[in-house]
Amino acid sequence: MTIQKQRLVLLPALAGFALLLLTIGCSATAKAPGGFPPPAVDVVTVEQKDIPISREWIGTLDGYVNAPIKAQVTGYLLKQNYTEGSFVKKDQLLFEIDPRPFKAAVDQAEGQLAQANGTRAQATAQLVQARAQLGNSEANQRRTQLDVERYTPLAKAQAVTQQDLDNATQNNLAAVEQVKASQAAVETAKAAIEAADAGVQAAKAAVETAKYNLGFTRLISPIDGIAGVAASQVGTLVSTASAAVTTVSTLDPIRANFTVSEQEYLSFTRQSGIEVSKLPLDLILSDGSTYARKGKFFFADREVSQNTGSIQLTALFPNPGNILRPGQYGKVRAVVGVKQGALLVPQRAVTELQGTFQVAVVDAQNKVSIATVKPGDRIGTLWVIDDGLHPGDRVIAEGVQKVGPGSTVVPQHVPQPGKN
Repeated sequence: MTIQKQRLVLLPALAGFALLLLTIGCSATAKAPGGFPPPAVDVVTVEQKDIPISREWIGTLDGYVNAPIKAQVTGYLLKQNYTEGSFVKKDQLLFEIDPRPFKAAVDQAEGQLAQANGTRAQATAQLVQARAQLGNSEANQRRTQLDVERYTPLAKAQAVTQQDLDNATQNNLAAVEQVKASQAAVETAKAAIEAADAGVQAAKAAVETAKYNLGFTRLISPIDGIAGVAASQVGTLVSTASAAVTTVSTLDPIRANFTVSEQEYLSFTRQSGIEVSKLPLDLILSDGSTYARKGKFFFADREVSQNTGSIQLTALFPNPGNILRPGQYGKVRAVVGVKQGALLVPQRAVTELQGTFQVAVVDAQNKVSIATVKPGDRIGTLWVIDDGLHPGDRVIAEGVQKVGPGSTVVPQHVPQPGKN
């Protein structure tokens, strides 16, 4: 058979095969839309109810009272008298600083006080002696004055010589000067006593100071509480410039410090009519659990921070057993109001796309449409929808990635989170 005849035979066969493939393809295309059942999706019904509105703030726990134990004198730590992390009582001895230099200072100050008392006693004796001398001088001056008074008329009557009168007058003048000298000696002795008194007072103050410094070699706890890790070890030289050797904290109750914005604070206290001091508070711990005991508001800081625009609040939580410790982080939660007629959907049903929030709604014909919504507060795993939905709407909670607008679905109703 020639090549030309072979081509004439193959052409009809190839044309028939191509027609068969086209027919099969068109048939498959025509059956594809109805060849698969509609996808099944989980839907929940939008609920409407009154719900409490809560707020959460990051908080840091701190002791109710934190007492740093610092050295008030310079010396070497001689002994540690407590177990780190243990409960200590007020006035319990925690550390001892080597007391020997301070005992020597007390002895020296007491010796100086004794010397000052001796000086005062000597000044007192001198005053007594000066007063006695003054008495003798005054008596002698009175006698010489009498001699002058007696000799004066006798000299006029020439009963005694003028020399006798002159002698009596000179003796009297000398006696007057002696009185003045004795008076000056008395004043000097008084001044010496006053100086000695000042020396005694200074010596007493030195003794008290030395005793105080000796007492400061015993570092005691000023409060009942938990004593922390020793920051300085035995043998360390400590002074007033040194950091605290440890800290004792009162932990029951324990503080929770947190900050709220100025707008929130004003909303609570003025716009919403809520008294912050009366808000019951919960503490959410770092492991997600809620602390068993309720807290209460303690105080608000005196000012709003100009840097952050927030104000610090402090709450108190009971802490029997000292389970909570300073430095722990947690969330302070408070119910700040009630939202009337809130519409609730699971958070997983809401999709965010470039700042727009959407949910997939299933209508009565099981057709899907996309609704743009305005979400509000989050309540656990639920989201409050402020706009875009109505009570009774069915929204897709699981399987939204399988469908698109206009798709037909098989809805499988599931309860709202938190319901059986």
